[in-house]
Amino acid sequence: MGKSGFVPDNTSIKKTSGTPNLFFDTKDYILHSRDDENVIYSVTSTQIPAMVGGAFADVYFTKGHIREPHWHPNAWELDVVISGEAQISIVDPNTNKLHTYIAKHGQVVFIPMAWWHWIIAKSEKLHMHLFFNNDQFESAEGSNMLRLTPPEVFQLAYSVDANKIADALAPIKEEVAIGPPTPVTQQPFIPNTNRVKPKEVSKQNRKKEEIAININGKNFKI
Repeated sequence: MGKSGFVPDNTSIKKTSGTPNLFFDTKDYILHSRDDENVIYSVTSTQIPAMVGGAFADVYFTKGHIREPHWHPNAWELDVVISGEAQISIVDPNTNKLHTYIAKHGQVVFIPMAWWHWIIAKSEKLHMHLFFNNDQFESAEGSNMLRLTPPEVFQLAYSVDANKIADALAPIKEEVAIGPPTPVTQQPFIPNTNRVKPKEVSKQNRKKEEIAININGKNFKI
């Protein structure tokens, strides 16, 4: 891990060393790539040593692709939509609420440091610029958390079947970053809105109560 972020001044520029390298072509460094149309380029202090305290990513997605759920443990992120439409979702760890934003050209979404988030391309093509306040920002990818956690741990923690979890996660054999890694062949997930609510179940199964009263030797049910 190199020297990184939160530096108020550019300590790598010295008057006696002349003008430092101030130019770099983002296309010369690929951070993540699924194919030619789904790729993330980046510029950090590795490419421009004088760029202390910040980093940049140039993002290109096509519809149906996603920047997988992840978080940055050492940087906040500012997402700027250049063209197309993005769905950006963020989990607030303070309120335990999910926030989803649909952002178009010129709109921005801010993601605080270490907040779980993901980006989905909603238009045929999506182009975004991402800014980070750390010149060596780090990412913790959801795919790594899932594939490296033993299935029995999920069973112990959440009372889910370890065998079913193992089968479900078996296709994740490496870091995904940009998904899906292969064409989606499984049926799309459709939330079940026809489930009977617990109160409705109890009401349906409730037995009718009969009350009998005796008036002058005769029984009347009410």
